[in-house]
Amino acid sequence: MRALKALFVMLMLVSGPGMAQAQGLSAPKGEVILSVAGKVKATNQAGRADFDRDMLVALGVKQTKTRHSWADGVTTFEGVSLASVLDAVGAQGTKIRAVAINNYAVELDIAEVRKYPVILAMKADGQELRRRDRGPLWVVYPRDSYPELADEKHNFKWIWQLRSLEIQ
Repeated sequence: MRALKALFVMLMLVSGPGMAQAQGLSAPKGEVILSVAGKVKATNQAGRADFDRDMLVALGVKQTKTRHSWADGVTTFEGVSLASVLDAVGAQGTKIRAVAINNYAVELDIAEVRKYPVILAMKADGQELRRRDRGPLWVVYPRDSYPELADEKHNFKWIWQLRSLEIQ
């Protein structure tokens, strides 16, 4: 019995915190549409957290109605709060390097995405976002609710076809 206890303790020490963290976030069952790496506590792959659409939806869907530079009028966006994704992975940084499918990258400030209800949109006006219409994920700032976000600097942060986040 002592040998079993010692073996269990040894396994826990060898596996370290990474093992427990990997168990804290389930593995995706569908197509991975977002990978989060860098300074994160919870992972489900080697050094990163992969999410499929259902995993993101399970974090809670939010809606924002706002104008933007790529369409006339107000668009209704639905998606998951970027802050919820950061919470799910236990993000430990101050910056996010967001990268699109075509390798376009922008730097987002974690304090800003926690201050404002920034979402990773999966739908626009009720339609699921596909690659040809800036999907499957599009970073959306609620510029109509917060006029300070309606500037050129923030337009560059509206990264579409988002594929990964690196927490720095």
